[in-house]
Amino acid sequence: MKRKQTDQTRDVDDKAKSIVNGTLVWDNHGCMPVGAPFGTDFLPELRRYRDAGVNIVSLNVGFGEMNVADHFQTLATIRRWVSMHDDYMLVSSTSDVYLAQQTGRLGVCFDIEGANAIGDQLSLISAYHSLGVRWMLLAYNRNNLAGGGCQDDDEGLTAFGHDVVREMERVGMVVCCSHTGYRTARDVLKIATQPVVFSHSNAHGVAAHPRNIPDDLVRECAQTGGVVGVNGIGLFLGPADEDQAELVATHIDHMVQLVGPRHIGLGLDYVFDTGELKTHLAKMRSTFPSEFGYDTDISMLAPEGVPDVVASLLRRGYPESDIRAILGGNFLRIAREVW
Repeated sequence: MKRKQTDQTRDVDDKAKSIVNGTLVWDNHGCMPVGAPFGTDFLPELRRYRDAGVNIVSLNVGFGEMNVADHFQTLATIRRWVSMHDDYMLVSSTSDVYLAQQTGRLGVCFDIEGANAIGDQLSLISAYHSLGVRWMLLAYNRNNLAGGGCQDDDEGLTAFGHDVVREMERVGMVVCCSHTGYRTARDVLKIATQPVVFSHSNAHGVAAHPRNIPDDLVRECAQTGGVVGVNGIGLFLGPADEDQAELVATHIDHMVQLVGPRHIGLGLDYVFDTGELKTHLAKMRSTFPSEFGYDTDISMLAPEGVPDVVASLLRRGYPESDIRAILGGNFLRIAREVW
């Protein structure tokens, strides 16, 4: 549903665009093709982030059932591409973040969805970190050696998972509990000594899906100093006939009412290659079971929709300072504290 344009809505929309263009915008999770062959041109997709006003994006280099070699191949391919194009830069420190914003380049770091990426080798955590991976989640929907997934019989954080958390904290990699089972997430939050994030998770209190997190996990995340990044996946947002930007703002607002604006951010989870997405959904039925809605067409809020989210927050009475924190300031704080 599109809002009818009036002078008032146009003024709000113009203000929203001005805020986006004048502040740090950090999308904490975007999905390029994984396992892409050498020579793949990511330019059309990444340019969309820059054109939409995004300054920093964390790109996924692997998830779920992918093996160690697949993760390293994807990471090497995207790193090489970014390093060869002047409009983009690899970021691994907060000073890099500031430099990317000041020079008008898109700053790129990396993330991993699930500890399958390390197999049973803790040493791979520091290897990934040295190549720009700045967060990793413990499990991806299904159980693994580290802990339980959110769509599996979650038995909690394992002894190996405990070691994974400790090693991630040691090297400066942010621990993430998106896609992770509630029991395992609670175990992580109890032992964490640094901020924990849910990089791209929505509010179960708004839309009851097992991929979304209940209010108590939002509170416990905030107690670690962490941040929940709201995603734009229609399946996790709510009714399909409602405006997606409004729904993203509703999830943000729900969690802000719980923990305040300093613990909420954006992790849109936008997938550029929808053909690859459909292939994964069909191939990995145990990870994406039809009873949880994965057999339908997956709608997504694109990076270009960020100003619409901001406009919705403005209409809800949010001050600019809170919006700027949600757009990027909160994930920048996590980077300062953990990276």
